[in-house]
Amino acid sequence: MITPEDAAWTRPLGTTGLTVTAIGVGASPLGGLPASDGPGDDRAGGVELVRAVLRSPLRLVDTANGYRDSERHIGAAITAEGGLPDDVLVPTKVDPLGGDYSGDRVRASLAESRERLGLDHLPLVHLHDPEGWDFDDLSAPGGAVDALVAARESGEVGRIGLAGGDVHQVRRYLDLGVFDVLLVHNRLTLVDRSAEELVEAAVGRGLAVVNAAVYGGGALARQEPPADGGTEEYAYRPAHPATAQAIRDLRALCARYGTDLPTAALQHSLRDERVATTLVGMTRVERIDQVLAAAAAEVPEDFWAEAAELVPPREAWVDFQQDR
Repeated sequence: MITPEDAAWTRPLGTTGLTVTAIGVGASPLGGLPASDGPGDDRAGGVELVRAVLRSPLRLVDTANGYRDSERHIGAAITAEGGLPDDVLVPTKVDPLGGDYSGDRVRASLAESRERLGLDHLPLVHLHDPEGWDFDDLSAPGGAVDALVAARESGEVGRIGLAGGDVHQVRRYLDLGVFDVLLVHNRLTLVDRSAEELVEAAVGRGLAVVNAAVYGGGALARQEPPADGGTEEYAYRPAHPATAQAIRDLRALCARYGTDLPTAALQHSLRDERVATTLVGMTRVERIDQVLAAAAAEVPEDFWAEAAELVPPREAWVDFQQDR
């Protein structure tokens, strides 16, 4: 458990010189929101939601060039609030455009993000989801990685990170030795440890680790099973049978200990000393207080020992196929 009053709530982002809070906002869902509240839509307007975040104890909003209107909503909220508070960090990510993930595209992505966010300087920029692209192309002289490194060396950006999914492909980029931060998603959770070796390698290199999608795309975000006996999904796909069973068993375990699965999923990441900050997506203002309450909830230590026994075998993890 942790609260904003705890000394550990605010901590350094590795050796980057940047500061984060234990929990930040992952702004991917934000990109699909309208700018303002609309009739018949129970979600918050994107600008209003970011303004609420900027007034909250959450001092990190992680976005990306490719998150639809996310950067625009954040930029509008910053303007409406009279500027970005000094203690708030807004990392973004470079993204391809169509089939273009070249050095020129990275430079254009950076320019677009600065304009949308209204920020002259980008403190942290990630290379986003490079695993779907040819490694030799992106890592070649003058390619996407070179362009991002050059932006850091010129001072256009402060630090650079690596944000991706498939741990086997991401490891190739990590081994280039040029990044300051590693962001993983869906692969360091209560039921999937695909990123364990990747995270260990990153920590060994002195990189800070950011953990995103700790609810596995939604399966770990609810205590109730899918309605009408629907298929359990994990990481945006039907869950492996062993993972689906683990989720069911964890729900029962949570009920026995007087807690719930979303609280356990969040606290599992918060308890990991390798993780500098945990990102949580939001579409409603009330989620801010809900997430803070989940972080502060007391969960008995015995719960974690039993939860560890429910982790599915490696062959159920999302990246197991590439282990063969």
